[in-house]
Amino acid sequence: MTQPYVKQTIENEVGYIEFFHPAHNSLPGDILAKLAQIITDAGNNDEIKVIVLKSGGARTFCAGASFKELINISDAETGRVFFSGFANVINAMRKCPKFIIGRVQGKTVGGGVGLASATDYCMATKFAAIKLSELNVGIGPFVVGPAVERKLGLSGMSQIAIDANSFYPAEWAKQKGLFTQVFESSEELDEAVKAFAENLCNYNTEAMKEMKQMFWKGTEDWDTLLAERAQISGRLVLSDFTKETLKRFK
Repeated sequence: MTQPYVKQTIENEVGYIEFFHPAHNSLPGDILAKLAQIITDAGNNDEIKVIVLKSGGARTFCAGASFKELINISDAETGRVFFSGFANVINAMRKCPKFIIGRVQGKTVGGGVGLASATDYCMATKFAAIKLSELNVGIGPFVVGPAVERKLGLSGMSQIAIDANSFYPAEWAKQKGLFTQVFESSEELDEAVKAFAENLCNYNTEAMKEMKQMFWKGTEDWDTLLAERAQISGRLVLSDFTKETLKRFK
């Protein structure tokens, strides 16, 4: 079994940030903290002009938060800290002065949909179905909600949040504006991401920085908003409903 990691490589001025966890890329708190830090550092690194966010493995982009950690939450503060994991990564992506291109090779769930939504331009394969499954365990997509709603609109976000059992196909996510292009294979996706990212490096970095700020206008309160949302999830995860549901999953 491969060990979890977050790593960065730089190639032709593109910073590739890759995360991995053997449990379908479901991310525990320590990996999320590393990811937020690496994105922040890449934003300040003059050797990098454009960032690509990707995950290791072939089948799943990100299965959301670590289920193992979720099951072990026993008080509201631990819950708040746990749900702040994805909040901190989304905020790091939002504040990063560089464009972040998403490379989504497979299914993505919960927090993973939040990460894809927080990229500035997201490309995927036809296998990249999305799902917000939080309601299934008695919580809701509170932390990722603002990022997902910003990309899919309230209508699209509420549809997948309420229909928490269903995977929505990559083509649906493309129609709603989450994915810009959908490819037949990971190989085609990788070629397109590389070409697109390297081409962006030819543009004026100052112009891209200003554009990024423009695109994210109106989200200045997200530090506070996502922290409040993490508190809601942290409270709900202690409910009898969720405790009973999680017991079944054990």
